[in-house]
Amino acid sequence: MLLRRMLIMLGVVLLVVLALAAYKGFSIYQQIQMFSAPQPAISVSAAHAEEQPWQGRLPAIGTLKAFQGVDLAAEVEGIVRDVMFESGQKVTQGQPLIQLDSEVERASLATAEAERSLAQVEFERGRSLVSRQNISKSEFDRLSSTLQKASASVAQFKAQLEKKRISAPFAGTIGIRQVDTGDYLSPGATIATLQDLSRLHVDFFLPEQRAPQLQVGQPVKLSVAAYPGQSFDGRISAINPKVENETRNLQVRATLNNPDEKLLPGMFANLEVLLPDDQPRVVVPETAITYTLYGNSVYVIAEKKGEDGEPVKDADGTTQLAVERRFVETGERRDGRVVVSKGLQAGEQVVTSGQLKLDNGAHVAIVDDQAQQLGTDEPADATAQ
Repeated sequence: MLLRRMLIMLGVVLLVVLALAAYKGFSIYQQIQMFSAPQPAISVSAAHAEEQPWQGRLPAIGTLKAFQGVDLAAEVEGIVRDVMFESGQKVTQGQPLIQLDSEVERASLATAEAERSLAQVEFERGRSLVSRQNISKSEFDRLSSTLQKASASVAQFKAQLEKKRISAPFAGTIGIRQVDTGDYLSPGATIATLQDLSRLHVDFFLPEQRAPQLQVGQPVKLSVAAYPGQSFDGRISAINPKVENETRNLQVRATLNNPDEKLLPGMFANLEVLLPDDQPRVVVPETAITYTLYGNSVYVIAEKKGEDGEPVKDADGTTQLAVERRFVETGERRDGRVVVSKGLQAGEQVVTSGQLKLDNGAHVAIVDDQAQQLGTDEPADATAQ
């Protein structure tokens, strides 16, 4: 009986060991099959490199300035007797704006005119007498000098009287007034700002290396934060003949029309100087470029070749695709696209998303870019609503 029980226990143990060995062997077989199976294709989105006309542009930032702008100020002291404009009013050249108290100047002018009249009469009498030699020539010269002095006094008081009235030096839009009737104005006190908004200047700086590419009359495009998505056209009107010593930059001024007076002096502007060359360039989406410390690169998609040089196909007969990492030289970037000056040919297909999952020679499958598709579908959905 004891021997029989031992044989049964030994058989049970043997069965358990064989079962465990079979399970382990099956697991190893599955892992071997998994690693030996071909890797699935990595999903990426792609776009073709295109050759298209590309106009070179020089980016810069600048500040808008009025074609004519001034802070109106009093030249002489006095009490404000009359304010002849409203804040924000459009004024014409020579339009009176402020009248200061001028009673003293008017009285002094009247006195000077009376003295001039008397000097004129005495001068005419002396001229008649000197012709008959009834007075000396020196006495006639004294009368002539007295007349000239009286005339100069009249002109002086008239000039002082004119300074008591402040007029617009040019046509434009006047700002918020800083004075009221009855205020005492000292010389140099600001009254309001006057800006000619019909045209504007924009001053900006470019590196001195760009000087050969600049010339008067060259077109520029600018945009401001107040009107996103809208651009304004202007032209270079002046180039400073001196490079700044501190920054080695060249100051440039462009002028643009402002018929609707949308733009205001002091606005910050992003602008681009349009260069005359419009050469065809190879262009790809900016997301296709991988930027590293070792250089910029793209993943070029091509048919996967076997050892015999023939394209490798899937079970369903579809040609497999693989990527090749290629270093390129890039140029100007604009509107989500970048110029590739070296390393890529027009018509080649490049990966635009999913580069982090790739390595040289990786098997890929092209799918639609969901982000681009969403951006395309949103306007249609908004229109449908």
